[in-house]
Amino acid sequence: MLELTPKIFIDGLEIDFINAGLSQQGTLKAGQLDFTMPTSTGVGLNFWNKEVTMFMNTTDAVPLFRGWIKRVKENYNEIQIHAEDAIGYLIKGGEEETAKVALDDKINLDGLTGGAAIKKAIELSKLDSKLKTDYIGDTNPIISTSKDPMRGTFSVLDIIKRILSASVNTDTLDLPRPNIAKLIDDGTNSQFVIELESDVDNSVISHTYNEYDNITNLNIINRKVPTVIIVNGNGVKGTFTHDSAIEALDRSYIEVTNNNLLSPAACKDFAQKIFKANLKTQYEYTFDTFEGVYLPENSVIRVVTGEDEYDGNYRVLGRNISFSPSSYKMSVLINRKPPTLAEYINSRDN
Repeated sequence: MLELTPKIFIDGLEIDFINAGLSQQGTLKAGQLDFTMPTSTGVGLNFWNKEVTMFMNTTDAVPLFRGWIKRVKENYNEIQIHAEDAIGYLIKGGEEETAKVALDDKINLDGLTGGAAIKKAIELSKLDSKLKTDYIGDTNPIISTSKDPMRGTFSVLDIIKRILSASVNTDTLDLPRPNIAKLIDDGTNSQFVIELESDVDNSVISHTYNEYDNITNLNIINRKVPTVIIVNGNGVKGTFTHDSAIEALDRSYIEVTNNNLLSPAACKDFAQKIFKANLKTQYEYTFDTFEGVYLPENSVIRVVTGEDEYDGNYRVLGRNISFSPSSYKMSVLINRKPPTLAEYINSRDN
């Protein structure tokens, strides 16, 4: 097992902690760090909204987690602290209410590309003190907000999701890929970036796992698959509805834009491809391991079992790590295809 020396800092001051748990689920969910420290260590400290950084090793140049304290529970023996990263700050705006922005004819996102619109929405909502956008980039393909101008009051998260859903990459014709947004750390700030969802079949492999060396347990999570897909083309629109999937999976909607489509039939065909792409990634896996602490969201790993039917590449969605000053254990959340892999590994345990 890799030797690690986890460290937690509050406003740059290293603190003694008893145990901790890090949860980073990706897909625009708030990353969370929960840790317990002795009451005697925290005497006289003001914890609310203080910056927390966590490093898995003393040699790390950037923290594995950067966030701000949101809850504190104290008793005679220990202090329990809950911190959330900049995505949590984005969702709540630092308060209990969701971060929102009002758009009208004077203050709006009109005429901007997707990346520029998200950057401006974050600035308008005054979230840019903690959520930086120096490296935000843009969607692939690049879109404009002029076609469907937004007016009214929106949560910033909804604006981001709306913009990302309007840009779907079709370089791989059989599997349209969405754009995603995630956090990276530049060593000083949390940076919000946009990138194309990894192509699991053609991306560089970040790490390799197998059932004998570094996978200790595996679970399946069934995610919701959109069964009604609305596609907006260039002045046209098409809808694909999968009736049998609705009966089996329930009704759920997704709407995307592809300005390269010139007919309702082309829109409907594209919608069908999106359904198939989502069905292929219907299942997410969580596997326990002791390798891959530094795997970032959207990186690609390979799982090797020795049989072609179960071998494959998977996209990293997130991770969970529980640790103390002297030990740790972790699980990785990955996604690609239905649960043949899980069935295979479980069968080997019988």
